[in-house]
Amino acid sequence: MAGRINDEDVKAVRDAVPIDAVVSEYLQLRNAGGGNLKGLCPFHDEKSPSFQVSPSKGLFHCFGCQEGGDTITFVMKVDHLSFSEAVERLAAQAGITLRYEEGGYNPAHQRGERIRLVEAHKIAADWYMEQLASSPEADTGRQFLAERGFDQAAAAHFSVGYSPQGWDHLTRFLRGKGFTDKELLLSGLSQEGRRGPIDRFRGRLMWPIRDIGGEVVGFGARKLYEADNGPKYLNTPETAIYKKSQVLYGIDLAKKDIAKSSRAVVVEGYTDVMACHLAGVTTAIATCGTAFGGDHIKILRRLLMDNGSARVIFTFDGDAAGQKAALRAFEDDQKFAAETYIAIAPDGMDPCDLRLAKGDDAVADLVEPRTPLFEFALRQIVVRYDLDTPAGRAAALDEAAPIVARIKNSGAQHEVAVQLAGMLGILDTQFVVKRVAQLARWARDRGGKGPAPQGRGPQQPSYDSAHRPAVSGPALTLRNPVYATERELLKLALQRPELVSPAFDAYGVDEFTAPPYAAVRQAIMDAGGAEYGVQDSQDYLVRVREAAPDDAVRAMVTELAVEAIMRRTVDENYAGEQLVWVRRRAVDRRIQEVQGTLIRLGTGGDPAHLAAVQNELWVLQQYGQALREHGAAAL
Repeated sequence: MAGRINDEDVKAVRDAVPIDAVVSEYLQLRNAGGGNLKGLCPFHDEKSPSFQVSPSKGLFHCFGCQEGGDTITFVMKVDHLSFSEAVERLAAQAGITLRYEEGGYNPAHQRGERIRLVEAHKIAADWYMEQLASSPEADTGRQFLAERGFDQAAAAHFSVGYSPQGWDHLTRFLRGKGFTDKELLLSGLSQEGRRGPIDRFRGRLMWPIRDIGGEVVGFGARKLYEADNGPKYLNTPETAIYKKSQVLYGIDLAKKDIAKSSRAVVVEGYTDVMACHLAGVTTAIATCGTAFGGDHIKILRRLLMDNGSARVIFTFDGDAAGQKAALRAFEDDQKFAAETYIAIAPDGMDPCDLRLAKGDDAVADLVEPRTPLFEFALRQIVVRYDLDTPAGRAAALDEAAPIVARIKNSGAQHEVAVQLAGMLGILDTQFVVKRVAQLARWARDRGGKGPAPQGRGPQQPSYDSAHRPAVSGPALTLRNPVYATERELLKLALQRPELVSPAFDAYGVDEFTAPPYAAVRQAIMDAGGAEYGVQDSQDYLVRVREAAPDDAVRAMVTELAVEAIMRRTVDENYAGEQLVWVRRRAVDRRIQEVQGTLIRLGTGGDPAHLAAVQNELWVLQQYGQALREHGAAAL
């Protein structure tokens, strides 16, 4: 049985790998103020960025879906890994050798399944590359690439390889590296033969397909020999690490430039991606044996940040199949906030052919936005009708108007409706505009509530949202000044413990009136108090999260540790104000309780008891007065 990873090594991994560097591998981050970064959440769909990362705290939190945690938690959630697998991946990135308790370290048995499959793919990719570079048999593959304008350096840049024609060359090689037959079959690198596993890919050019984090998760294999009865392109089957609807070829190379330029170019094949990148279009990516769909959009949206200047350009062949692909892309167009365009090369050439025929400049020129995708889709509809007749124009309007009605932005919808009227030759533009608006209204009515409102940003958190874990107690609305102050003090205790320590550690759990806040106060106490946070701020937050009794409180801790403090200048004076307000309200509540006790005791109570209660009331009143007059100095 796999051993437990040494706690010191887990801490070393947390400290060694900056959370912003890890998250940036999956989405674009921008400055959110207060030392935090923000981006579009990878765990739910949203239009406005409510996902925040605190590099100084090593934590992330989404104010939309309430997912949160540290670097290890992020990797676990985004790549669906176990705790051990996530630690192992991060340790490999940081060059940290992990120690395992209860039996020592055995790489062959103690790594999780996903880690093993990824490792098998990495070794296979290197082996395929070596075959292409040096094997005499691979000359056919080298010739194929050369005929398409790709030299040895280009092949190496994209890690292109070659799979030999034999039955089990790779299978035997991976066995020699310690992989079991079960792992080879699960990976999709091998398949069942008559006498055991054999290579799935034989006699083909091999393109490694990497996820957005840069790890090889599958392969695309191009047929080279006539004797090969398989399809022209053969991809890795669906596995635990490869889902064709969730990968984009070239995304590992293109992601930084996509984020930087707010532009992505979607092409149709592996060689098209290569041609574009070599021609300077380094934002090119392609799907892998499937149509461009919703999961691909999610990947791009996190990189594009859906800002107003973002652009996605689709390049498709000019034939019927290419036009059909473009129309399929348009069906998902409204899932983008980015503007979408289509580019079709002259003579129906794809980027690879175009580069061969006319050079790099022609490829770069091709992907400059030409035709908005909606306009292309509408023209494909309109061209099928006889617009010289009233019946033809009416029929074209009937088919095209519902498409325009799907555009969510009302201003854009109106503008496109006017363009549609021009395409159809209908002089009464307002008739078309009203028709489209009517269809849009009917669609909203059928949906009940119409388009979903935009996601709530981090500056407007909703604490009684149905999306966050249920926590007993009253709804935590910041309109309540008591809750607002308690929340602010807890944020200071988690983010700036040096400003509230040691006074904060003397505060009782009962001084926090909201049960979720009281639970966080207890977790801080159990973790060693704010004073421990002054000594070791990174480990402090880890300990507080571990001390939380359940996921709901743990999520609240993360949220408070990441959320911006409300004051621009955060200093001892501001921290003192929050300490005083929470203590004053606690004192006032206790005064009311004691006054109620006095009323109940009346004049017939035990004199000694009555005197003790009166003395407590006097002390509380004096303390309250001192807090009002002297502030934090009276604490």
